[in-house]
Amino acid sequence: MLDKKDILYAPWRSDYVTHEKIQGCVFCHISSEKDDDEKLHVLYRDRYCFVVMNRYPYTPGHFMIIPHHHTDALEELEGETWLHMSALVQKGVHLLKEAFGAQGVNIGMNLGGAAGAGIAEHIHMHLVPRWRGDTNFITSIGETRVYSSDFEKIYQKILKEIPNYFKEK
Repeated sequence: MLDKKDILYAPWRSDYVTHEKIQGCVFCHISSEKDDDEKLHVLYRDRYCFVVMNRYPYTPGHFMIIPHHHTDALEELEGETWLHMSALVQKGVHLLKEAFGAQGVNIGMNLGGAAGAGIAEHIHMHLVPRWRGDTNFITSIGETRVYSSDFEKIYQKILKEIPNYFKEK
């Protein structure tokens, strides 16, 4: 019999288990649903890429830069799109440090399931804001993340800052 003290309750995660699953590539779905940006937590779009909050983030403010072009192979991505993604990464890091107060930022791509990609069929770049001491015993030992902030409030805060950092040149 399980003791109540052995259970970690996270009712906000019920959405992950119960919400309707998208058929096909979730990133292609977000790319094509231009009228649902707020519902899908899209922060920015242009002709090459879109920027979307990570729905199951490592830290508050974790977002991804994703090309509209569906591919699982970085080496097949057009050079112009890759350069544009890189420019958006710079803008995203600037936003996370200046407007969101991040003390550091992890940037990364997991290419393929063997590399740890949760959505391996469509490449994407993660920007994960970091703070000194943001990892503690529950993350290290319990392999559990504690999300200390409201996801919607963070989305709105970053969305409000997007025009100040993601300007077309």
